[in-house]
Amino acid sequence: GLLHAPRAAAAPRNAQGFAARTLAEALASLGATDAIQSPDIVIAAPDIAENGVLIPIEVSTRIAGAESISLLVEKNPFPLLAHFDLSNGAEAYVNTRFKAGQSSTVRAVVRAGGKTWFASREVKVTIGGCGG
Repeated sequence: GLLHAPRAAAAPRNAQGFAARTLAEALASLGATDAIQSPDIVIAAPDIAENGVLIPIEVSTRIAGAESISLLVEKNPFPLLAHFDLSNGAEAYVNTRFKAGQSSTVRAVVRAGGKTWFASREVKVTIGGCGG
């Protein structure tokens, strides 16, 4: 008897969301056009990024039963930066890095219990990272 590890399966990719060219289109692809601002979402990112090529960002929330966290950068050519599905009581926390070609508002969108919340933060970029 050989034991086989179960296969990992990726969630379907939101192709429409990642192809969106505007913040409104990206939010619509997430079903977040009516998201409510929440103080229970915390975005940790630098106020000023000296180089837009590698900007650290952490997002956490105290909203119970968080199912997903999406990150958007308003002025990027493709605003939807990342989408994380959370399951089985996973901690509602993400830590990643992103590119930004110019100063912009960064938005974190959290879905839980059929509702959508968001928080935003301005990040100033002194040297752009997105090119054209």
